[in-house]
Amino acid sequence: MHFASRFVVATSHRGVESNVTPAPMSATTDLARLRVDYMRAALSERDAAADPFDQFTRWFDEAVAAAVPEPNAMTLATVDAAGHPSARIVLLKAVDARGFVFHTNYDSSKGRQLAANPRVALLFFWPELERQVRIEGAAERVSADESDAYFAQRPRASQLSAWASPQSNPVADRAWLEAELARAEARYAAEVPRPPNWGGVRVMPDRFEFWQGRASRLHDRLVWTRDGTRWMVGRLAP
Repeated sequence: MHFASRFVVATSHRGVESNVTPAPMSATTDLARLRVDYMRAALSERDAAADPFDQFTRWFDEAVAAAVPEPNAMTLATVDAAGHPSARIVLLKAVDARGFVFHTNYDSSKGRQLAANPRVALLFFWPELERQVRIEGAAERVSADESDAYFAQRPRASQLSAWASPQSNPVADRAWLEAELARAEARYAAEVPRPPNWGGVRVMPDRFEFWQGRASRLHDRLVWTRDGTRWMVGRLAP
């Protein structure tokens, strides 16, 4: 790739402007021409499930059958009290008619953001199937019993890591973390209890969007929105 123009960049703390020529990307990479024409499948109202949870289960099972790497990986988007958004990948660990469950340290940045604003968005992206699932809703903590049951299933090393890591807080270096892990391992020589600030979060959806890539960017986008106790299905322009 070739850049002929120069850019003016202002430093963040002194207000000094300088002309900076950005380093070129790989000569073989032309971002403007990077595209995929999606041809695998279609999504019609006729074939879609009436209940979006059923539709999700159908697509999730197909992602598993297609050997999509970590099909339960999902982007979780949150907003803090000041309105600043954040997004990160978490793992779906349970889903039923109540919602979608992941687990985290409640004192982490995401935990604090959820306490300030429970409105969240989830995104599953399965490129092998040319599909996305977007989910919006409110988050709440699961019961202590549910958190205990999941924590008991985790590998011992992961259980100890939950005690060792003050998630999202600054630490001195990797050696500090490894020392904390060693201390946790010595403290819990047998059964490892669940830390009181660690547990599950359930996202209770009020909106789903199922996106199927189609040729020429004329994608299929079906949206389920809650109307009382019913789900209404509609189509969006791509």
